[in-house]
Amino acid sequence: MTDIATKTSSITAPDLKTVLLATGCVLTLAMGVRHGFGFWLQPISMSHGWTRETFSMAIAVQNLMWGVFGPFAGMAADKLGTAKVIILGAVLYALGLAWMALVTAPVLFVLGSGLLIGGALACTTFGAVSGIIGRTAPEAKRSWAFGMSSAASSFGQFVMMPIDQQLIQHAGWQNALYVLSAVLLIVMLPMAWKLREPQVQAATGPQQSTMEAVREAFSHKPFLLLLSGYFVCGFQLVFIGVNMPAYLKDKGIVDPSIAVIALSLIGLFNIFGSYYAGKLGGLFPKRYLLSSIYLSRSIVIALFILAPLSPSSVYVFAAAMGLLWLSTVPLTNGVIAGIFGVKYLSMLSGFVFFSHQLGSFIGAWLGGYLYTKNGNYDAVWLIVIALGLFATVINLPIDESATEREVKPALA
Repeated sequence: MTDIATKTSSITAPDLKTVLLATGCVLTLAMGVRHGFGFWLQPISMSHGWTRETFSMAIAVQNLMWGVFGPFAGMAADKLGTAKVIILGAVLYALGLAWMALVTAPVLFVLGSGLLIGGALACTTFGAVSGIIGRTAPEAKRSWAFGMSSAASSFGQFVMMPIDQQLIQHAGWQNALYVLSAVLLIVMLPMAWKLREPQVQAATGPQQSTMEAVREAFSHKPFLLLLSGYFVCGFQLVFIGVNMPAYLKDKGIVDPSIAVIALSLIGLFNIFGSYYAGKLGGLFPKRYLLSSIYLSRSIVIALFILAPLSPSSVYVFAAAMGLLWLSTVPLTNGVIAGIFGVKYLSMLSGFVFFSHQLGSFIGAWLGGYLYTKNGNYDAVWLIVIALGLFATVINLPIDESATEREVKPALA
């Protein structure tokens, strides 16, 4: 099979604006719904008589499967086109939300929602869409385009947090899942049809098969360092996103609107953080920007848990974390594209994102496990800070130079 990045398309490809609009709508909804799952932790657990560890395990499996399926979704997007992958993801997402609403057996809830929504997220988020964005955007605007894409997902978090909470409050947690399931299909399917791969002339330079690209990446030290850093990113974000509402209630802040506002502020400020991370990535070495982000996260989290807790401190923490939330995404994708090119960008981004989701799995599970064991989240906060310092160090030596490949005849 000839991959889409090296053949000439017979269909007029959309411009960058159309690609960013369509993928932005998909990311807005996919990430917006996903970031709101923390609001279902307590109502689902209370309704079924589960401990928090059960729901946390479901989210952990979901994030792990998101990572496991990510390279395959990216490979399919590179080979078959992003539109088909997004359509599959929309259907899986709708089924997964319905599954969460209907299933009452803990094991089935964990496995079913984990597999369905994990697969859906792999098909509708960064790994799946990064390839078409990278191939459509000119090199000078690529980092900016990734930043716009990341900002769209943050906008989804900002918009969907209050919607999720209001749906649960007024329609009930089950009906809220049904409504979101329908909305996903209504929005994502038309957006997928807008995506056509950019027209690319037959390549004449050094060529690679899929497996050659994988072997090259995993033998490259900068790629392995990116994998390690992204593990930390996933651990931090999912622990905070899933456990923040419950953490605030445990500390005496019982007004649910405070958690809603906090998570919305993360989304709002990450719009700016992601956008400007993308812009700065075109001006400064991305490895230094990544290290600065991880260091800043550790400082912000340490100040948050040390300072007296109040609604004001929660809002300041949320705004600061928002600036740092997904700002790693455009920089990481930019480093991958700069080193390895864009032909297999979705697939390689999928591998890096698997590491992110492995961290997410452990962060989601460990939060629930240590809370059940200790009755608080104190130990996990310390782990989050230490991992941030680790990621600060390992991103510094990343070499962003493009790889040099032996010239071989073009593959059929």
